[in-house]
Amino acid sequence: MSRRTTLLPSRLPIDPYILALLGTVGLAALLPASGTAADVVGGASTAAIALLFFLYGARLSTREALDGLRHWRLHLTVLICTFAVFPLLGLAAKGLVPAVLTPPLYSGLLFLCLVPSTIQSSIAFTSIARGNVPAAICAGSFSSLAGIVLTPLLAAALLGGSAGGFSADSLLKIVFQLLVPFLAGQALRRWIGGFLLRHKKVLGYVDRGSILLVVYTAFSQGMVQGIWSQVTPARLALLLAVEAVLLAVMLTLTWYGAKRLGFARADRIAIQFAGSKKSLAAGLPMASVLFGAQASLAVLPLMLFHQMQLMVCAVLAKRRAHDPQEEPRPEAAAAARQVAPGR
Repeated sequence: MSRRTTLLPSRLPIDPYILALLGTVGLAALLPASGTAADVVGGASTAAIALLFFLYGARLSTREALDGLRHWRLHLTVLICTFAVFPLLGLAAKGLVPAVLTPPLYSGLLFLCLVPSTIQSSIAFTSIARGNVPAAICAGSFSSLAGIVLTPLLAAALLGGSAGGFSADSLLKIVFQLLVPFLAGQALRRWIGGFLLRHKKVLGYVDRGSILLVVYTAFSQGMVQGIWSQVTPARLALLLAVEAVLLAVMLTLTWYGAKRLGFARADRIAIQFAGSKKSLAAGLPMASVLFGAQASLAVLPLMLFHQMQLMVCAVLAKRRAHDPQEEPRPEAAAAARQVAPGR
């Protein structure tokens, strides 16, 4: 993958995609889909997410994935951050109920702690910061695949009745909506991989458009059901403060924890960006299955955290890019020489 991969325009402090997300929420508030229109939008949203994961599978090189397995310590570290450290911090936040967070907002906060890491933004920020891009590709992909099973299981164990939609049927629905399209993309990659590489820019719009459609669907349901009357501006401000602390803690733990574990700078960058973020693309469809009619309020913390992580990590990645480069360790340099000819 090119080291010039980027997610945010260098001259804009805010990603235009964040503005698109906010605009989509505004559109859902003004013109929510209801009745037959809601059924049509819901079906289109389901199809869009399936297409999104199909494209993920078709674009991930099987060879890159196998090469990435050589960095098993890095991937294990990211998985522990995503599915162990994050959930523990989410459980610790229960002490903030009800003084700071309402029970529904806490359920949403805990749910965001359970969803997998991102793929595109982890890759983009790792590239900007001059980190280990192949490792970020594999770490994000492995996390997304693991999350298809781990997220609903963790939600059932930790959220209990809050995730009222969870059942064996819910798990199967998630598998068929996310995992099956991903595997289909992998199976067809041999024939369509080249086409996808030649049209990466167009497919990027498909990715983002799919997420915007899911956001519109979820927030339309919330508007129709009057769910937003349960959230006051003061509660939103407190939620943002809690999420800012959560993100700061994870960015700190992933960076200094990876350093303590002996990872080189390039690997620490991949761990920090893959281990501190949460996927809106994976979380939204899971929430719609697990929370049913309450999904719009349940995904609000994830929506806010997603926007916050993009803005903070954009600044951090640019600062990391100017850090002094470390000299590779002798054993790391030898391993790189062995791997390089086959890439």
